[in-house]
Amino acid sequence: MDEFDVVVVGAGPTGSTAAGDLARRGRRVAVVERWPSRHPGSRAFAVMPRTLEMLAHRTVEGRPVTETLLGLGTPVPRVRLWHGAAIRLDRLDTAYPHGLVVPQTHVDRLLEDRAREAGATVLRGHEVVGLEQDDTGVELRTAPHDGGPVRSLRARYVVAADGSRSTVRELLGVEFPGRSVLSSVVLADVRLAAPPAGEGLTLGGTREEFGFLAPYGDDRYRSMTWSRSRQLPDDAPVDDDEIGPVLARALGRDVGVTAVDWRSRFHCDERQVARYRHGRVLLAGDAAHVHSPMGGQGMNTGIQDAANLGWKLDAVLGGADDAVLDTYHDERHPIGRRVLLQSGLMMRAITLHPRPARAVRDVVSTRLLASRAGNAAIAGSFAGTGLRYRSGPGDHRLVGTPATRVPLAEGTVGDRDDVGFLLVRAAGTPPEPGAPAQAERRGPGPSLLVRPDGYVAWAGHDDGWCATLARWTGTRAVAAR
Repeated sequence: MDEFDVVVVGAGPTGSTAAGDLARRGRRVAVVERWPSRHPGSRAFAVMPRTLEMLAHRTVEGRPVTETLLGLGTPVPRVRLWHGAAIRLDRLDTAYPHGLVVPQTHVDRLLEDRAREAGATVLRGHEVVGLEQDDTGVELRTAPHDGGPVRSLRARYVVAADGSRSTVRELLGVEFPGRSVLSSVVLADVRLAAPPAGEGLTLGGTREEFGFLAPYGDDRYRSMTWSRSRQLPDDAPVDDDEIGPVLARALGRDVGVTAVDWRSRFHCDERQVARYRHGRVLLAGDAAHVHSPMGGQGMNTGIQDAANLGWKLDAVLGGADDAVLDTYHDERHPIGRRVLLQSGLMMRAITLHPRPARAVRDVVSTRLLASRAGNAAIAGSFAGTGLRYRSGPGDHRLVGTPATRVPLAEGTVGDRDDVGFLLVRAAGTPPEPGAPAQAERRGPGPSLLVRPDGYVAWAGHDDGWCATLARWTGTRAVAAR
C-alpha cells in the first residue's frame, strides 16, 4: 500500500492548488484524477483579482503563474450589465484591478505542472471506488481506467476536490442539498465580426433571453446564452440559432458570429454541503458548493478554498492542534454561502420576467453602482478582494482581512514569495527574536502577523503575535517566549 500525508482527489484548479501548496511545504502528496488527460472543455473563463494576487507568488519553472496567465488572457476592467450599469473592477485597491479572461485549460495546466514540479505524485486515469477512515488516516481504493488492478492508497488526510458529482462525497454519504435553478444554458467559444465596443465583460437580456460575452482577445469570445422558450436536456445538441440570434436579441444588436469553435449545454444548481470537514476528509471547490455561473466565481472560490486549507493541513501535519482544520469550514463555508447568494441574485436579476420588476432592477442597480461606495462593495465582493474572515472577540479590526497591499520597507506583502507566516513589524521597531520570517512596515499602522494565505492573523503593538502563532502552528518555542 502506498502511503502519503495527503491524497487529493481531483486535478482541477482546486485540487492542484492544494496539492502544489502541500508538496511545496515538503509533504508527501498524491493526486488522483479520473480523467486520463486534461479535460478538453473549459467552462470557467475568468480569474478574479484576489485569485490573481494569490497566484502571483505560486510559480512554475520560476515564473509566477499570474505572470504567465496575463500573457495568455485578456484583462477586463469592468462588467457591463443592463441599462448602463457596470461593476468597475478598475477602481479596486489591488495590483490587478481587473478580471482576466483566460480559458480554464491554461489554469489547469499551470497548477498541475506546479504540483508536479513541487513533488506531488499525479495519478491520472484512476477513479476512486472505495474509502474507509479511522483514527489515524484514510484508505482509498482506486481503479485504473485501463482495467488494471485496484490500487490502495493511505493518507493521514484526504482533500475531495472531485467536482459537483464528487465520488468521495457520495462514498461518505454526505448530502448535497439545494436545487437546479436554471436549465439549458449554452456555453460556446465564438468568433465575432462586430463585437461590443469598449473593454470588459458584457451582459444583456430581454424578458425571454440573456446573452453574455467575455473577450479572449482578437475576435475570439466566450459566450453564454439562454432562452426561456428553448429548454432542453444537457445532452441535447446545441444549434447555431441558440448562440448568434440569442446574443443579438439579448444585447440589442447583431455581434456577427462568424464561427463557433466549441459549444456545450448545461444546467446550473445552487447547492452546498452542511459541513466541509468529515473526519479526516475535507471537501473543497465544486465538491462542497456549486452555484450560478454569473460573476465567474466557481473556479476562483475553489482555488481560494485550497489556499485556505493547504497551509492548515501542513500545520496540523507539523504538530498543530487538529482543531485548526475546523477553521477551514468556519472560514470558507460562509464565503461559499455568500457566493451562492450573490451569483444567484445576478442570475435572477437577468432572468426577471415581469416588466415592472425589470424596471426597478434597472433603476436600483444603476444608482447603486454609480456610487463609489456601492461599486466598491459589489466589485470587491465579486473580485474577492473585499471578502474577509470573521475575527474573534477583542481582535483588531484588521484580523481576517487581506494583507496583500500592506506596504513594506521594500515592496508589499503581496510581493513576497514565502510559504510560512510573516511578522510585519510596525515602522521603526527592531527585529523580533524567535519570530518567523519578518519585515518592517512602511508608513503608519500596527504590527501584523500574516498567515501563509495572505490574511491577517493578528494585529497590535505588543507581542500578542506569539500566542496567535502558537495557536495556529503549535510552535512551542515562540509560545513560551
